[in-house]
Amino acid sequence: MANITVYRGFPTTANYVWSPFVTKLEARLRFAGLSYDLEQGSLLQAPRGKIPYMSIATSKNTSEPEFLSDTQLISDQLTENGILPDLNENLSPTEKTVDQALRALLEDKLYFYNGNERWNENYYTMRDGVMAAIPYPIRVIVGYLAWRKNNASLHSQGTGRFSAEEIHAFRDKIWHSLDDLLAESRRKTASGQKVFWAFGGKGPTEVDTSLYGFVIAGLVCDAGPDSKKLIRTLPNVIEYARRIHEEYFVDYTVPVWE
Repeated sequence: MANITVYRGFPTTANYVWSPFVTKLEARLRFAGLSYDLEQGSLLQAPRGKIPYMSIATSKNTSEPEFLSDTQLISDQLTENGILPDLNENLSPTEKTVDQALRALLEDKLYFYNGNERWNENYYTMRDGVMAAIPYPIRVIVGYLAWRKNNASLHSQGTGRFSAEEIHAFRDKIWHSLDDLLAESRRKTASGQKVFWAFGGKGPTEVDTSLYGFVIAGLVCDAGPDSKKLIRTLPNVIEYARRIHEEYFVDYTVPVWE
């Protein structure tokens, strides 16, 4: 049996955190019924300098834990090793491509729109939220460095070259499209099935881990008030997340859905 620890950069309380990738990783494990421990960890200790990361040991007595980083690489490696099931195994080639495209929409587009809202429009809330453990005088310096790094990334990626109004429009269009997708999936889901998934099937695919992570992060992150307000107006997105929470994350504090 594998001993897994997830390091998520936030205190280890029974609460969701602001990072969509943390919830994505936890969802991937919970959808497979795997138990794991939580630790706070830090960027300085993280492989690749990324949160979340995890350690895994097949035996506490005979092996040193292996540290893994990047949620998709973690999922791929654990699947190859037979620890996690292949969520996309039964998808057609077209469905696999759509699944990958939807993940890219979330992780390579929406992520940066959210980053602009958090780091530029609500900087102090973001800084004090993600750096609460850092003493205040140092937090000012570290926060400025993080802000500068994030803005350099936003400009290089392209998001930073648009106005706030344009970024809001891009973000809103994605969320409304996702709500339409989930409305269709909800209609296709068999009667009596507790959870409906992005593709309308009997179980989750890889995109469900990302989508759930982004919905929850949007609902709990105080540095993204506009996103939070928007998500709460989307009935299918909310119902999708509510059902997954009640089935897989009942031990966590319930988000404010409305």
